[in-house]
Amino acid sequence: MHFVDAAGILSASNGMNIYRGCTHGCIYCDSRSVCYGFTHDFEDIEVKQNAPQLLEKALKSKRRLCMIGTGAMCDPYMHCEEKLQLTRKCIELIDEYGFGLAIQTKSARVLRDLDLFRSINNKAKCVVQMTLTTYDEELCRIIEPKVSTTKERFEALMTLKAEGIPTVVWLSPILPFINDTEENIRGILDYCVRAGVKGIICFGMGVTLREGDREYFYAALDRHFPGLKEKYINRYGNAYELLSDNSRRLTAIFNEVCRKHSIMSNVKECFNYLNEFPEKYEQTGFF
Repeated sequence: MHFVDAAGILSASNGMNIYRGCTHGCIYCDSRSVCYGFTHDFEDIEVKQNAPQLLEKALKSKRRLCMIGTGAMCDPYMHCEEKLQLTRKCIELIDEYGFGLAIQTKSARVLRDLDLFRSINNKAKCVVQMTLTTYDEELCRIIEPKVSTTKERFEALMTLKAEGIPTVVWLSPILPFINDTEENIRGILDYCVRAGVKGIICFGMGVTLREGDREYFYAALDRHFPGLKEKYINRYGNAYELLSDNSRRLTAIFNEVCRKHSIMSNVKECFNYLNEFPEKYEQTGFF
């Protein structure tokens, strides 16, 4: 872990990353890809120590309230957050200044900030997004070794449901020959139905691999699934998008369950929901 003073914190689309890198160890992580320009080891977390100060300045300068997003690139609830609490400090500012929050994680640590989520949701809108990849707890420990298990994330979703905090699940990635089974998809979808999620984001029954990410993933396959790397290479070569051979059947199951339980499943519709600030709270010239 190392500390930097960042030049800015909010992107043009009002997203932020307080940390760069991750300690969760997920074998498929796209954020490891060379295209993101990491100049340090991925596990050597870069901490934007001035994130709260930058965020407060950015929020004060905005003329209209909006949703603030975090967690798209690097999880805001990594192990270091327990001590540093930069995510919490930033959420406190979002709450103080009346903005909305769309936060994404794989960690049950998210429940630490339940009090702030309640406050934000009462005044504006707070949406917690949770990634669910595999229903199998043992498999989860292999492909996502240093983060809350799927069952722990499901229990967090149930707590959020009880508190009236809307949730969205990312069903991703689906790894060919590993978790691309009907049993897995139905298990995750059952969790989503029971947790009353507002929407499920799924970009297809597959995974994407790029330079940097691919090498790390293949090394993990050699450790945990001997012989599977060769199967991937023979089936997909150096393709960016690796769709499961079961994609059509699994997608049909996904669509059927979402329709039956009135869960948003269209990616564009889900993103619109995450980005839309409630009209009744909108103000111009707020500051």
